[in-house]
Amino acid sequence: MTKVTASLRRASRPLPPDSPAALHAPLFQDLLAGLDTTGRYVILDLGAASTAMLALLGRSRCRVEIADLAHFGGIDHLNTAAPGPALADAAESLLPNRLPDDAIDLVFCWDLPNYLTLDALSALMGAIGRRVRPGALAHALIFYAGRDMKQHPGRFVPTADGQLIDLSAPGAMIAAPRYSPEDLGRSMGGFLIDRARLLGNGMQEFLLRLGS
Repeated sequence: MTKVTASLRRASRPLPPDSPAALHAPLFQDLLAGLDTTGRYVILDLGAASTAMLALLGRSRCRVEIADLAHFGGIDHLNTAAPGPALADAAESLLPNRLPDDAIDLVFCWDLPNYLTLDALSALMGAIGRRVRPGALAHALIFYAGRDMKQHPGRFVPTADGQLIDLSAPGAMIAAPRYSPEDLGRSMGGFLIDRARLLGNGMQEFLLRLGS
């Protein structure tokens, strides 16, 4: 049994009764369905490594880069950097090395954009934009309906059927920036909104595509 197969079987087990409610995220599910078994994909995950996520991606030929901005001070590093070259350098330092012959196809942002200033988000996505292929996709979850969000980013993990659960620990709440589509359009480093869906928990799910 391969490691990916073993991980997939573990990810397919029913969730414990006290687990957070699963979130139906149709654009996320469409992304997974679009990863065919004959192609090869390079994926950048801005969140933490997840066995369940790697198992689902392992159904296709993928190389996954894990940035984990929430757990290694990346968010504060970006938000506190001085605008200009210092902020650009901060963004570059948080990402894997640029590989011209192995450009990124897909970026999972999760809810991390909500925790960045628009300047920091613009610098980060600009640095990512220099590492991706033309037409690359980015997926993001934006707090939209609710005024508050957790003090720290969530840890979103897929279930076997492609829904999402947030396994982050409970904590204090802070005001959500509630970025508008116009804010994102100006701050996603050339990624343009392709589709958007309002989810059952009040978040807005975005699929963005790198423009020409």
